[in-house]
Formats: sequence, C-alpha cells, structure tokens
Amino acid sequence: MRIAVLQFAHETVTFLPNDTTREDFIYPGSPAGGEALLATDPKGYMGGFVQVISEYDDVELIGITSPLWPKTGTGSGWITAEAYEHFLGIIIAELKAQPKLDGVYLALHGALAVRGVARPEADIARRVREAVGRDVVLSATFDPHGNEDEAFLEQADMAFTVKYFPHYDMHLQGERAARMLVRTIRGSFTPVHRTLRIPIIAPTVVMWTGASPWSDLIQRALIWEAREPDVFVNVFFGFPWSDVPDAGMGLQVLTNNDPELADRVIRDMAEWMWRRREALLDTVKIHPMKDGVALARQAVSAGKAPVLLADYSDRSGYATWLLQEIIAQNLERTLIATIASPDVVRSVLAAGAKAGDAFNAEIGGLFDESAGDAVRIRGTIRSVSGARTAHGGSSEWVCVNFGIGNVLVLSPNLVQIVEPSELRQVGLDLEAFDVIAIKSRAHFRRGFDDSGFAPTILLVEPPQPFMGTVHLEALPYENLRLTDYYPYGDPSFPPADWTKPHDH
Repeated sequence: MRIAVLQFAHETVTFLPNDTTREDFIYPGSPAGGEALLATDPKGYMGGFVQVISEYDDVELIGITSPLWPKTGTGSGWITAEAYEHFLGIIIAELKAQPKLDGVYLALHGALAVRGVARPEADIARRVREAVGRDVVLSATFDPHGNEDEAFLEQADMAFTVKYFPHYDMHLQGERAARMLVRTIRGSFTPVHRTLRIPIIAPTVVMWTGASPWSDLIQRALIWEAREPDVFVNVFFGFPWSDVPDAGMGLQVLTNNDPELADRVIRDMAEWMWRRREALLDTVKIHPMKDGVALARQAVSAGKAPVLLADYSDRSGYATWLLQEIIAQNLERTLIATIASPDVVRSVLAAGAKAGDAFNAEIGGLFDESAGDAVRIRGTIRSVSGARTAHGGSSEWVCVNFGIGNVLVLSPNLVQIVEPSELRQVGLDLEAFDVIAIKSRAHFRRGFDDSGFAPTILLVEPPQPFMGTVHLEALPYENLRLTDYYPYGDPSFPPADWTKPHDH
C-alpha cells in the first residue's frame, strides 16, 4: 500500500498589508520532503498520521516536497498567486511522477487565502485528484478555524478536524486520518458525508472550548461519535480574518455508507448551533486596555498574581497599545512577550550586543494603523538567544530590562505565547514577575489557565476597533457580505431544502 503525504497550510489574515510570498515559505527546513516532511510536527497532525501508519507493515509513505508554515507565521496577508502556483506545481509534479498510489494524506488548515483562488483547499484537492485519479483515496486534516464548504469533499473522500481550542487534539485527528485512510483503501469503510454551512460568523476570541457554550458544542459532537460507530463530526468555527466567500461556521459529518445517519447527525448539530447562536457569540469578558491594566494592578495588590494580560486583537505582532498602557500606569515587575520588531532584532544581532549592553530603540508600531505608534524603550540587554515556540517556529529573541523589574521580549514576527516553557527557555524566571502581558486569543489557556498558573486572567483590547477586533463590521470585506451572517444580518436558516442537506 503506497500513500503520499503533503502539506500546504496557513492561517491567512487577508487584511494585513504584507502579502505572503514564495520567499516566506523558504527557510532552513522548508520546503520539506521525504523523511524530513514525515518528521515534522511530531505532536501535531503529521506526527499522529505517521505514528498510526507505522503500525502497518504493508504501508509505504512517500513524503511529497511541501512548504511548511511561512516564517511570518500568522502575521502575514494574502498568499501570492505566484507562491501558491510555485509550491502546488512542485507537489502536483511529484505526485504525477509517482508509481501507482493507493492514498494521499493532505495536511491542511482551512484558512488558506490565495489571491485569485476562492477556495484554495478545494482547489488543492481538485488538482491532487486530477493528478492521481479517481481510484486513489484522499484523506485530510483541518484546523477548527477553517473556512470550508462542500467544495473540498466534492474532491476528497474524508476530512478530520480538530475539535478543541486550544488545539489539544491535533495528534488525534492525524491518527484518525491515517486509520480511516487505510480502512477505506482496504474496503472496510465507505465514506459518505454531509456538509452544511451555518450562517454565523464570530471572532476567534469567543471560541474557547474550555467553557460553555463552545464546550457544549464540542461535547455534542463527541457524543454522536461515541454513540454511533464510524461517525465523525467536524465543526468548523470559521476564521473571519480571511476575506473569502466561504467564511463562517460549518459542519461535516462522515459515516460508513449510512447517508440517513449522516442526515440525522448534521440536522441535530446544526439546529443546536442555531438555537445557541446568541450564546456562542457572548462568551468572554474583554476589558479596554486602560481598565485591564488597572485591574491587573488591583489583582497584584490583592495577592492574586501572577496576572496574565492577553491582548487578543494583535494580528501583526507589532501592536504597542498594551505596552503603552503598562508604561503609562507605571506597572512594575511586568513581562511583555513579545512585540515584533524585526529591524531592531537584526540591528542588535549585527552589533553583537550582549547582556548588560545599553539598549535605546523604538520598537513595534508603525506596521499599519492597528499596530499603533512605535515606543522608545531605554534599558539594558538582558539576553539574546534562540527561541522556539510551541508551534515549532524558531528565531532569535532579544530580552530587554527596563523600568522597575520589567522585561520586554522582542521577536522578528508575531508570537502567541502558549506555554510558560517558551519564556523560560530564554532564561526568564517567571516567578520574578507579577504581570505577564502576551498576544493571544485562546491559545494561552493551555499553559496559563488549564494548568492553574495564572490566578488572574484578563483579556484586553485597544480603544479602537482594529485588525483583530470583535467588531467585524469594521473590516473592509470584499468577498463576503456580513449581512449574510448572524449577528450582522437576518439570514434564513434552516435552508429551504432542509430535508436534504448538501448531499454526496
């Protein structure tokens, strides 16, 4: 049994001014093919897929040369048509050059946005299908923040989507993609699916599955999977910062040749989501930054430290609004991690700066309106060292001491801190800080909330509706109409042909 493996994934923020280019996907380790590709992301989708496949003695994996996540992470905009065609062209050429394949695994995300391509993941599936033929089984994995309608499964046979936010079950979904791919090739599973778009659009900061009603939504999907053999329920939360026509929430239900069961499951899930639509969008308390910083000070005084200040809105990594407020209110013993300042990081590295050297530079800001103004920081270099994020990206970080017990961490690109270990790896003693200020929507819950690390957690936003705002009406959409979605319009739901949700 011969199975090809490929990857093309990005969470594209189309409102950012910097396109994601071919060069952004090229760095040491990317693109990757062969065994190098199969060894990427051992705790994620790829790791789960490879682990299960290795349990079968009669399966050969072929790693197709693929781009990994761009070095800009999620802090970059539209993928250029040139970059997309370049890498997809390599993928398709290698697939066509392969001897007979039995299956293909596609490690995707769902929020890929390419200039001139309305539904990139569906386009990838179509072109892979054309390259390998109709007899080859296609299985894929997706992020819950995908924008997917029925188009992908018109070409692929099955998909498996992460259920939790933060993303605890990536490895598990990779395992499922592998096991069901082998079963389908061997003939013990005949995939039949139903898909349905739910006209709800929501900012990702409200989607934390550690609390109701999002936890209830995922539990409902898990119950269906537990009570009925060979049922798989994919819930797409959607990603509103990709300006694409299929943004918003959606459902996919996969069964073993049982269309009536698929209909019953998708109806139950969709009706529940629509009944709870108001609650789904009203889940977290978000404080204006001025109030959030003041509340942090009060919590420290009350012995409820460390306090985590999470700026959910920064999509570029350059935003300085929270830093400005921390300085204005004279917070002490505060760690700010991180602010993207690639020019400053490069200059520090070029100068060979070391611990104890003076630091005086303007950092962050100026990237676009949402980033605010650059802020001048005067202090001393604490450390210059390589760092690796929980998502696998690596770069040089510069730590700067300033004020009274404060440390600012500078990085070349947007970093969402997920785990305390990401900060400790650069020599930071977290017990030395009363307040930790980071850029994150819900990813931080894994390391700072679920673990009990931070007794006080405050989500904060800048005073104006900017890039990552919960006020989606402030964004200049061109490829969708917000009035087609709740809560910005009054969409008709359920659909008129409700007796037959999208049928394949």
